[in-house]
Parts: sequence; C-alpha cells; structure tokens
Amino acid sequence: MSEVICVTNRALCADGFLPRMARIAAAKPRAVILREKDLDAAAYASLAQAVQNLCAPHGVPLVLSGRAALACRLGLPVQISVPALREAGAPPVPFGVSVHCPEEAAEAARAGASWLVAGHVWDTACKAGLPGRGEAFLHAAVQAAGTAPVYAIGGVTPARMPAVRAAGAAGACVMSALMSCADPAAYLAEFDC
Repeated sequence: MSEVICVTNRALCADGFLPRMARIAAAKPRAVILREKDLDAAAYASLAQAVQNLCAPHGVPLVLSGRAALACRLGLPVQISVPALREAGAPPVPFGVSVHCPEEAAEAARAGASWLVAGHVWDTACKAGLPGRGEAFLHAAVQAAGTAPVYAIGGVTPARMPAVRAAGAAGACVMSALMSCADPAAYLAEFDC
C-alpha cells in the first residue's frame, strides 16, 4: 500500500469527483481523507457514503474530516484539529490530528491520536502567501509524536519524498495533484520509488 494519503477537493476535479475517486481508490493510497469543508451535514454524509462505497472494495480506509459525530455513527476514522481535540476530547473512533508545531504533535500523541498530519511543510497554493514550515519542523514534529505516525502535508511532491522519509515521517498527504493529474495511479506510483 502507498505511503500517500489522498486529501480530497472536488472543486479541482475536471473529470468529475466520483469517477476520479474511483480511479484513486483503485490505485490504493494509504487512505482517503474526505475534506469537502463547504458541504452541509446531509450532503457530506451522502458523499461520504458514496466515497466509502468506492474505497471499501480496494481496502482503502476512508477518513472523515472534522465530522466526528458522523464518523462515530458510520464507524469510520476521523481527522480533527487540535482545537477540536481540546474542546471535545478524543473521539471514540480511530482519529488523526492536524498539527502545526511540535508541541501540538506531542499533545495529540498523548491524547491517543492514531496518526498526525503535520504541515504545511513546503509552500503550497492551498496556503497562498504563507511560507512552508520546512523540513526541520517536520523532523521536530516526528520526534515530538513519539510512536504516532506522522504524515507531511503541504507542497509534497514525489521529488520531496526522500526529504519526508529522512525526517522520519511515515508518508505524506497529497491533495491538488491527485485531484487534477492525468493518471492518479501513475502519479501515486511516483511516490513509491
């Protein structure tokens, strides 16, 4: 299975979101995080079911983003923020936490996070105008996380995977390129070289 977690953004899919997700799921990323922050609860739940139906046959875990109650109802893992962790505590399903400094990584690991997403590491169009935190940040987050696996996010490309691995990260999260590349399977394969 790939070291890459796919983070979705249906607005970037020129070929249609569900057909794109079918191709991505068949390529077997480590997991899919269903981001789609603009959707209301009902629309998100409906989309989650559709994407789960595409991921499950390939053994690809679907992770909900910030929707802990829905994740609990569906028995799916969830990706949450540090503020959500502080406010509501650890959800009763496997969960990951998005962290932006080593102290947050340590806090999330102590709270029982199954994985961490650390970023943004490099400059990225998704965070236009905000410089990346850099490889030293990623290394420090990995050290602070203890045994919790850390996935880099933000500006990650196949050429940067050696730096991700050198920092001790378990892998990386990729959004824009997977949502828009010509061949998701070929693009994912580039990360595993």
